Amino acid sequence: MSGVNKAIVVGRLGNDPELKQTSTGQSVCTFSMATSENWKDSNGERQERTEWHRIVVWGRVGKNCAKYLAKGRQAFVEGRLQTRSWEGQDGQKRYTTEIVAQNVQFLGGGAQTDDRRSTNSEPDFQSEPYFDASEEVPF
Repeated sequence: MSGVNKAIVVGRLGNDPELKQTSTGQSVCTFSMATSENWKDSNGERQERTEWHRIVVWGRVGKNCAKYLAKGRQAFVEGRLQTRSWEGQDGQKRYTTEIVAQNVQFLGGGAQTDDRRSTNSEPDFQSEPYFDASEEVPF
């Protein structure tokens, strides 16, 4: 039996997506995404913990993410966890764990610039449909 490697996060982008081309011409988009959880501690004080996730998106989906997502925008990301290692300039081995996304859906609004959709307040998800980045751009 094989294992299951699946990650699903819904959060806000911590930076504008960065689109690059590999030496073979393949597009790859990277961005960070924050997810937060809230709770009340034993003293009744509100607590919050934020986790940061590194997201990697390849091909056409990555191009759409770079074009239509921006810092602050909310998104649904589904993919698999992958850990990479490399040797730093100081000779130490470094590691990073990232989500390699297969499915990205643009949700809600947030801070956007230039030709990206703009909104000043949090939208009602009933009236603002999501956009699946693997589909043709509807706007």
